[in-house]
Amino acid sequence: AVENAKDIIACGFDVRRTFMFTDLKYVGGQFYKNIVRMANATTGNTVRGAFGLTLDNKSGQISFPAIQASPSFSSSFPHMFGEGDPVRCLIPCAIDQDPYFRVTRDVAPRLGLNKPALIESTFFPALQGESGKMSASDQTSAIFVSDTPKQIKEKINKYAFSGGGGTVEDQRKNGADISVDVSIKYLS
Repeated sequence: AVENAKDIIACGFDVRRTFMFTDLKYVGGQFYKNIVRMANATTGNTVRGAFGLTLDNKSGQISFPAIQASPSFSSSFPHMFGEGDPVRCLIPCAIDQDPYFRVTRDVAPRLGLNKPALIESTFFPALQGESGKMSASDQTSAIFVSDTPKQIKEKINKYAFSGGGGTVEDQRKNGADISVDVSIKYLS
Protein backbone atom coordinates (compact mmCIF):
# COMPACT_ATOMS: atom_id res chain seq x y z
CA ALA A 1 0.00 0.00 0.00
CA VAL A 2 2.82 2.42 0.81
CA GLU A 3 4.49 1.83 -2.57
CA ASN A 4 1.13 2.34 -4.33
CA ALA A 5 0.67 5.61 -2.46
CA LYS A 6 4.13 6.77 -3.58
CA ASP A 7 3.20 5.96 -7.20
CA ILE A 8 -0.05 7.93 -6.91
CA ILE A 9 1.78 10.94 -5.47
CA ALA A 10 4.47 10.65 -8.18
CA CYS A 11 1.73 10.91 -10.82
CA GLY A 12 0.82 14.37 -9.52
CA PHE A 13 -1.95 13.86 -6.99
CA ASP A 14 -1.90 16.62 -4.39
CA VAL A 15 -1.32 14.91 -1.02
CA ARG A 16 -3.28 17.67 0.71
CA ARG A 17 -6.36 16.87 -1.38
CA THR A 18 -5.99 13.09 -1.69
CA PHE A 19 -7.15 10.70 1.01
CA MET A 20 -5.32 7.36 0.96
CA PHE A 21 -5.86 4.53 3.38
CA THR A 22 -5.40 0.82 3.83
CA ASP A 23 -8.34 -1.35 4.80
CA LEU A 24 -6.36 -2.91 7.63
CA LYS A 25 -5.76 0.44 9.32
CA TYR A 26 -9.05 2.12 8.48
CA VAL A 27 -11.84 -0.44 8.87
CA GLY A 28 -14.21 0.54 11.63
CA GLY A 29 -17.17 2.80 12.32
CA GLN A 30 -19.26 3.77 9.31
CA PHE A 31 -16.79 2.12 6.91
CA TYR A 32 -17.31 -1.25 8.63
CA LYS A 33 -21.06 -0.66 8.79
CA ASN A 34 -21.10 -0.34 4.99
CA ILE A 35 -19.06 -3.54 4.65
CA VAL A 36 -21.64 -5.39 6.74
CA ARG A 37 -24.54 -3.82 4.82
CA MET A 38 -22.99 -4.86 1.49
CA ALA A 39 -22.24 -8.37 2.77
CA ASN A 40 -25.81 -8.79 3.97
CA ALA A 41 -27.23 -7.58 0.64
CA THR A 42 -24.96 -9.68 -1.60
CA THR A 43 -25.95 -13.30 -2.09
CA GLY A 44 -23.59 -16.20 -2.59
CA ASN A 45 -25.15 -16.68 -6.03
CA THR A 46 -24.23 -13.10 -6.95
CA VAL A 47 -20.62 -13.65 -5.89
CA ARG A 48 -20.48 -16.99 -7.72
CA GLY A 49 -21.92 -15.42 -10.88
CA ALA A 50 -19.56 -12.43 -10.86
CA PHE A 51 -16.36 -14.22 -9.85
CA GLY A 52 -16.91 -17.91 -10.57
CA LEU A 53 -16.27 -18.74 -6.92
CA THR A 54 -17.54 -21.88 -5.21
CA LEU A 55 -17.67 -23.13 -1.65
CA ASP A 56 -14.20 -24.57 -2.25
CA ASN A 57 -12.80 -21.01 -2.36
CA LYS A 58 -11.51 -19.34 0.79
CA SER A 59 -14.13 -17.43 2.78
CA GLY A 60 -12.04 -14.27 2.39
CA GLN A 61 -12.42 -14.44 -1.38
CA ILE A 62 -16.17 -14.83 -1.05
CA SER A 63 -16.52 -11.94 1.42
CA PHE A 64 -14.02 -9.56 -0.21
CA PRO A 65 -16.51 -7.93 -2.65
CA ALA A 66 -18.22 -6.24 0.30
CA ILE A 67 -14.88 -4.86 1.52
CA GLN A 68 -13.94 -3.67 -1.98
CA ALA A 69 -17.33 -1.95 -2.35
CA SER A 70 -17.39 0.02 0.89
CA PRO A 71 -15.03 2.86 -0.19
CA SER A 72 -17.47 3.54 -3.07
CA PHE A 73 -19.86 5.23 -0.65
CA SER A 74 -19.28 8.67 0.84
CA SER A 75 -21.04 7.52 4.02
CA SER A 76 -17.94 5.38 4.71
CA PHE A 77 -16.04 8.63 5.27
CA PRO A 78 -18.20 10.88 7.48
CA HIS A 79 -15.11 12.81 8.64
CA MET A 80 -14.66 13.96 5.02
CA PHE A 81 -18.18 14.18 3.59
CA GLY A 82 -20.38 14.65 6.63
CA GLU A 83 -23.61 12.79 7.10
CA GLY A 84 -25.83 14.75 4.70
CA ASP A 85 -26.61 14.00 1.09
CA PRO A 86 -24.42 11.27 -0.37
CA VAL A 87 -21.59 12.36 -2.65
CA ARG A 88 -21.22 10.44 -5.89
CA CYS A 89 -18.04 8.40 -6.36
CA LEU A 90 -15.90 8.07 -9.49
CA ILE A 91 -13.56 5.08 -9.40
CA PRO A 92 -10.58 4.84 -11.73
CA CYS A 93 -9.69 1.18 -12.06
CA ALA A 94 -8.42 -1.49 -14.41
CA ILE A 95 -10.76 -3.92 -16.11
CA ASP A 96 -9.92 -6.71 -13.65
CA GLN A 97 -11.74 -4.74 -10.94
CA ASP A 98 -14.96 -4.52 -12.98
CA PRO A 99 -16.74 -7.51 -11.38
CA TYR A 100 -16.40 -5.96 -7.91
CA PHE A 101 -17.99 -2.74 -9.00
CA ARG A 102 -20.68 -4.43 -11.11
CA VAL A 103 -21.79 -6.15 -7.92
CA THR A 104 -21.53 -2.82 -6.05
CA ARG A 105 -23.65 -1.05 -8.69
CA ASP A 106 -26.28 -3.82 -8.49
CA VAL A 107 -26.53 -3.76 -4.69
CA ALA A 108 -26.14 -0.02 -3.95
CA PRO A 109 -29.72 1.05 -4.84
CA ARG A 110 -31.15 -1.64 -2.53
CA LEU A 111 -29.20 0.02 0.28
CA GLY A 112 -30.33 3.53 -0.68
CA LEU A 113 -26.81 4.40 -1.84
CA ASN A 114 -25.57 5.95 -5.08
CA LYS A 115 -24.09 3.66 -7.68
CA PRO A 116 -20.40 4.44 -8.20
CA ALA A 117 -19.25 5.46 -11.67
CA LEU A 118 -16.17 3.87 -13.18
CA ILE A 119 -13.40 4.91 -15.51
CA GLU A 120 -11.86 1.66 -16.67
CA SER A 121 -8.37 1.68 -18.03
CA THR A 122 -6.86 -0.93 -20.26
CA PHE A 123 -3.86 -2.91 -19.14
CA PHE A 124 -0.45 -2.08 -20.42
CA PRO A 125 0.98 -5.35 -21.64
CA ALA A 126 3.88 -6.87 -19.78
CA LEU A 127 7.24 -6.06 -21.32
CA GLN A 128 7.34 -9.63 -22.59
CA GLY A 129 4.15 -9.08 -24.64
CA GLU A 130 0.41 -9.62 -24.48
CA SER A 131 0.74 -13.18 -23.23
CA GLY A 132 2.56 -12.04 -20.09
CA LYS A 133 1.26 -10.20 -17.05
CA MET A 134 2.78 -7.26 -15.25
CA SER A 135 3.61 -8.09 -11.69
CA ALA A 136 5.23 -6.15 -8.89
CA SER A 137 7.00 -9.38 -7.93
CA ASP A 138 8.65 -9.66 -11.38
CA GLN A 139 10.88 -6.63 -11.84
CA THR A 140 11.41 -7.49 -15.53
CA SER A 141 7.70 -7.47 -16.42
CA ALA A 142 7.06 -3.74 -16.12
CA ILE A 143 8.46 -0.25 -15.98
CA PHE A 144 7.85 1.18 -12.53
CA VAL A 145 7.46 4.83 -11.53
CA SER A 146 10.47 4.34 -9.27
CA ASP A 147 12.71 3.02 -12.09
CA THR A 148 15.63 5.24 -13.07
CA PRO A 149 16.08 6.30 -16.72
CA LYS A 150 18.97 3.80 -16.95
CA GLN A 151 16.77 0.95 -15.62
CA ILE A 152 14.00 1.86 -18.07
CA LYS A 153 16.39 1.79 -21.01
CA GLU A 154 17.84 -1.55 -19.91
CA LYS A 155 14.39 -3.09 -19.44
CA ILE A 156 13.17 -1.94 -22.85
CA ASN A 157 16.33 -3.06 -24.62
CA LYS A 158 16.48 -6.43 -22.85
CA TYR A 159 12.85 -7.44 -22.18
CA ALA A 160 10.45 -5.47 -24.39
CA PHE A 161 8.79 -7.75 -26.94
CA SER A 162 8.90 -6.38 -30.48
CA GLY A 163 7.41 -9.25 -32.46
CA GLY A 164 10.41 -9.27 -34.79
CA GLY A 165 11.73 -12.66 -33.80
CA GLY A 166 13.20 -14.76 -31.06
CA THR A 167 16.79 -13.74 -31.66
CA VAL A 168 18.73 -10.55 -32.29
CA GLU A 169 19.44 -11.79 -35.83
CA ASP A 170 15.72 -12.36 -36.52
CA GLN A 171 14.94 -8.92 -35.12
CA ARG A 172 17.53 -7.26 -37.35
CA LYS A 173 16.31 -9.21 -40.38
CA ASN A 174 12.56 -8.81 -39.84
CA GLY A 175 12.28 -5.59 -37.85
CA ALA A 176 9.46 -5.10 -35.40
CA ASP A 177 5.83 -6.09 -35.82
CA ILE A 178 4.21 -2.85 -34.61
CA SER A 179 0.85 -4.56 -34.09
CA VAL A 180 2.39 -6.40 -31.11
CA ASP A 181 5.44 -4.24 -30.30
CA VAL A 182 5.29 -3.41 -26.58
CA SER A 183 7.23 -0.14 -26.90
CA ILE A 184 4.76 1.10 -29.52
CA LYS A 185 1.81 0.12 -27.31
CA TYR A 186 3.33 2.03 -24.38
CA LEU A 187 3.76 5.14 -26.54
CA SER A 188 0.33 5.09 -28.17
